[in-house]
Formats: sequence, structure tokens, C-alpha cells
Amino acid sequence: MLPADPGVRELARSIYRSVAGAPIYSPHGHVDAAIIAENRPFGNPAELLITPDHYVTRLIHAHGVGLDQLGVRNPAADPREIWRIFCAHWQVFAGTVVRYWFESELSEVFGINVQPSAETADDIYDQLAQKLAQPDFRPRELFDRFNIAVLATTDDPAADLSAHRLLADDPDFSGAVVPTFRADRYMSPDVTGWPGFLDELASASGIDTGSYRGLVDALRNRRAYFQEHGATATDSGMADAYAVPISDAEAERIHRAGLAGTVTPAESAAYRRNLLYQLAAMAAEDGLVMQLHADVLRNYDQASFDKYGPDTGHDLPGPATFTAGLRQVLNDFGRSETFRLVLFTTDETAFSQQIAPLAGFYPSVYVGAPWWFIDTPAAIGRFRASATDSAGFGKTSGFIDDTRAYCSIPARHDMSRRLDAGFLAGLVATHQLGEDEAHEIAGDLAGRVPVNTFRLEKYL
Repeated sequence: MLPADPGVRELARSIYRSVAGAPIYSPHGHVDAAIIAENRPFGNPAELLITPDHYVTRLIHAHGVGLDQLGVRNPAADPREIWRIFCAHWQVFAGTVVRYWFESELSEVFGINVQPSAETADDIYDQLAQKLAQPDFRPRELFDRFNIAVLATTDDPAADLSAHRLLADDPDFSGAVVPTFRADRYMSPDVTGWPGFLDELASASGIDTGSYRGLVDALRNRRAYFQEHGATATDSGMADAYAVPISDAEAERIHRAGLAGTVTPAESAAYRRNLLYQLAAMAAEDGLVMQLHADVLRNYDQASFDKYGPDTGHDLPGPATFTAGLRQVLNDFGRSETFRLVLFTTDETAFSQQIAPLAGFYPSVYVGAPWWFIDTPAAIGRFRASATDSAGFGKTSGFIDDTRAYCSIPARHDMSRRLDAGFLAGLVATHQLGEDEAHEIAGDLAGRVPVNTFRLEKYL
């Protein structure tokens, strides 16, 4: 992962060594807090490393394997057979970042240095299963071994956060697992099951969500509950970045149409965009850092969605809409000391054309790390080159692993630290930075930058 030029590579090695062992701040991810709270042994290698990771399953699917064969929404699938399929398709990951993550996990986490293949699949599976049965490979023990300082989860507003509370109250657990408030399923009244979602939120908050105003009040109530349980951020994954207020009367009318099942797509979009604006207004009040992942075509493959549901690897990138969509929000809250907005995109051009310029002007805006299809080594290099010109280093988020695959967390953060070391070494080699300053910035990117961006100062 370091530069090919020998001189620059030595500089990069020196910078990397200074941060290689730094604590991990993971302010956005999808690991279930209950896994760590309960600290039960992981079930089997496929359940841990293959099935929950859509980076892995989607590329094997692209080579003709059904997602159900990989255990996706199929608890009856044989875990050993899932592992065999993965190993038999090892070559499809050549040159991908998934190959790097797996090599790092197998060798550095589990001490296995056998290359996956159809012939070695059973041997590797048996070695992994033996390791997973040992106490040192339970979730909390790995949490300490990975040197995780903060791990943020992603949670529905109706969640009781009991696992987070258990961890926070446990004197034997020294790390921090904090919730992140994600209200996506309440935003669009044309989504199947929306009235039932509102009922769940009403039950959790004690506030009637039969009206638009009731929904807004319930969301505000649950934000406070999340803050009481350690949350410092929210997240929204929207079809676009438009956040445009509408009148309460119009919102109430659309809310009633949603409950009646008569809402139109255009009305639902207006309602969603209005609620995104309301969430921004709440963020300016309560200080929860607002993350926005926008402009992805969710559930692109209808047959896969019908069979397997959401978050199974068939969401696809779309063009970015940040500068147009967020103008009202940033005019209203962009200079607020309380408001903070971290923007993520799968559109590489948006870093240089939209997000970095916004972060380079508005005190409240931060550039999120490359997300999803572009968090590969070459793309991260392009991200640094395009974002740094306008926003520098201090207005970025730090690395975001965004993972459900628990054991890949150290591999992903290590990759980022190597790539940042290489980028900084290039600036030193071309006399744009001094070597001491490059070391300092590398340390900031691993620690101070994510801590500052996500208001995690108490966990330093």
C-alpha cells in the first residue's frame, strides 16, 4: 500500500510506523452492539466473515452464485459450503481491496497464512473454527486487541439501546460503544410498512405519531434518549441531498395520505426532503453531528430486493446533489457553532466539485471519507488529492470503515493509515510539507480529526 518509489516509500514507512499502533476511532459502522455486550463466541467462519459483508457476497454473486448460497437471508445454508464457495472464488478478488482485507484478517487476526483456494478451504475453515472457540477470540477480547477506543453503531430511533447501556455500566469494559440515530424508515410515507414503523416509534417515545407534528416530536424525544446513552451523531441515507422545508399544513396533509395509503411519489419526496431539513434544524439545536449519505439508488435489483431484502449488495451509485440540495440548510445553519454536517458520496467527482468546496467555506461542513464503492487504495488517493486542495486535512472526517464485518475493522483502518502515510510522504518529497508536519498530520488523521469531527473528545 506504500508508494513504489524507494525514497518516498521510506518516508511513508516512517510516517506509517508513527501511527500504526494508534487507537482506532470508528465513528460510523454497523456492528451490532449486542455482539460485544453478550460476548458470546462467534458462530462459524462464514457467519463472521462472509455472509454479513456485501463487499464479499456481491462480487461472488457477479460471477453467477446466488446470494442464498452465501447465507444471505438463508439461515439453512451450510456454513462450510459457504466457505468453500468463497475460497473457490478467491481469484475474483485479485486486485480488489477485499483481497487486502482478507489477507490482513487471516494472517494478523487469526495467524493463518494459507492462501484460500478450493483445495485449502476445509483446512482454513477448521483452523478458523478452532480459533473462534478460544476465549481470546470472543468479541470483547478482540475489541481490546484491536485497540478500539470508540466504536459507533447504527440504530433505529425505536431501539431501547439496552446493549449500549450494559456496556457503559460494565466496569470491566474499558472501551466505548456508542449508538448513532438513524431515522431513515420514518422519512418516506410511501414505504411499505410505514404506518407500522410509526407505531413502533410511538411506543418507544410515548408520543402519538398519528400526525406529522407528533412524528417530529417523537424523533426529537428519541434523539435526547440517544444522547443520554452516549450518542454524538445521527446518520441519514437519502435518495438525494435535498433538504427543503414545507409548511406544517402541507406536511400534515401528506402524513394523512401516507397513513391512508394514497400518497404519491412526489408527495413522499417532498415529505422526506422536509423531514431531512427538520433533522438539520434539530442538529443545530442539540449538537448531534449530522451525517448524510445521499444519491444512492437503493435496492436497484428488484428481484434481489423481493427475495433478500435491503442492504444485500445491490444498491448502486447515482450523481451527487449536495450543492443544490443543501443550500437552504446551509444558509440557515451553516455558520452555526452547534450544527455539524459530514457529507458522504459514492460519486467521486463530488469530492472536488461539491463537498470539499462546501467544507472549505462553511464551518459546519466536513468531508466524509470515500464511501462504499470507492474506498479502495487508488480511489482513496484520488480522494486525498481532490479534497485536500479545497478543504485541507482538518475539515475531513477521518477514516470511516462503515462495516458489518467486525474482524475487518483493524485491516480497514490500517489500510487507511498506510495510504495517508504515502500521500503525506509524497507531499514531503515534493517539498509541500516538512517531515515533522507530515508525522503530525498522520497522527491527527488517526485521532484528533475523527474525535473533533464527531465530538468524541471525552473518549481521547
